Amino acid sequence: MPPITPMVRNLLILNVLMFFLSDRLFPKEMFALHDIRSDAFRPYQFVTHMFMHGNLGHLFSNMFSLFIFGPMLERYWGEMRFLTFYLITGLGASLMYSLVHHYEITQVLDGAAAFMQNPDPIDFRNLLEKGGANVRSLEGFLIDFNRNPTDAQMIMQAKSLASRMSEVVVDSSMLGASGAVFGILMAFGMLFPNTELMLLFFPVPIKAKYFVLMYGAFELYSGLNRAPGDNVAHYAHLGGMLFAYILLKLWERQRNNFY
Repeated sequence: MPPITPMVRNLLILNVLMFFLSDRLFPKEMFALHDIRSDAFRPYQFVTHMFMHGNLGHLFSNMFSLFIFGPMLERYWGEMRFLTFYLITGLGASLMYSLVHHYEITQVLDGAAAFMQNPDPIDFRNLLEKGGANVRSLEGFLIDFNRNPTDAQMIMQAKSLASRMSEVVVDSSMLGASGAVFGILMAFGMLFPNTELMLLFFPVPIKAKYFVLMYGAFELYSGLNRAPGDNVAHYAHLGGMLFAYILLKLWERQRNNFY
């Protein structure tokens, strides 16, 4: 394994330090990225969320990918261009996530407002699913509500749940270096397409270009067909890959114009 490069080492140290300092010296949610309608939103979160992680597994997976794929790109570009790429793809990922998440939240808020005006059991179930709630845990209530759609107590409870869910989705947040890491994966696949990778859980060699293509397709499918309880920011991953592609094409054009 090639030696670690300076900028990758600095990013690893910064991310690990922020993980162990968060919730000890400062609340993690202060630096996670919130929707602009949330009272917890701050503009600096577009940058700071990239250095925060939810748990040790989340931190390890991102840092492992940075450790494996980052050094080769840093040696190819140099320290400052690699850092520029890392930050731009991370910001691009947060922008794409924020736009999609803003739309999703708007759909939930509009659905909740409509339900408050006309409380219907079917609309309530659809609202819960759209908001990513655990419908199974409420299955008993949903069955009873469907049988007694005019019951005042059930309507009041359903409205309370809808109001609470609206607050939760507005205050939900995103954190992690995944957007920048997926940008690195995209760049690796574009710059070193025929490099063979050996996956941990599927010990068969696969070329980098096919690995990136399959991973991107999986993220797109997962984003479009989000399963209940799925809290992975798939569109942040796709945003990192998209901005990596755009940035590499811009740099390629600049290089060709220079020569």
